[in-house]
Amino acid sequence: MNNLRIVITGGVGAGKTSFIRTISDIEVVDTDKKATDEIANIKAQTTVDLDFGHLTITPNQLLYLYGTPGQTRFDFMWDILIHRANAYILLVAAHRPQHFHYSSEILDFINQRVQIPMLIGLTHTDCPGALGAEEIAIALGVQNTLIVVNTTKKASVRAALQALIQEITKTSKL
Repeated sequence: MNNLRIVITGGVGAGKTSFIRTISDIEVVDTDKKATDEIANIKAQTTVDLDFGHLTITPNQLLYLYGTPGQTRFDFMWDILIHRANAYILLVAAHRPQHFHYSSEILDFINQRVQIPMLIGLTHTDCPGALGAEEIAIALGVQNTLIVVNTTKKASVRAALQALIQEITKTSKL
């Protein structure tokens, strides 16, 4: 069986838990707890350890999906999860430009530890104040292609995962 470990990362409220819940074949294991700090201004609950789900691609291939916490105080989990990953998706909330620097820090953190295929997914693009992909790419200092991901729509999440699998396939053929 050729299983892949995919990490879903990003800042608080970017849609990591929703992404995994939308596509997982199993009930998602999560560690959401009541937000008790400034995060409560964004959402009521926050991930404090990880989210876990999986998706059957073929009878012989599973995607194991690991969602990271979005807060830097839990960055030890980013380190643990990314070292065994085959690839990752960084979700960026397009309507929160004040968080773009933080997303860039997550990219740096991961890229200092591993060199694996990745994809940048833009979420909340339908919200007031959302910036476009080109502006966000400049803000993040990346030349990657950014794709729009609606983390509550199965087809959108599946398309993001398919794009990432294509990147993994391209990289493994080199």
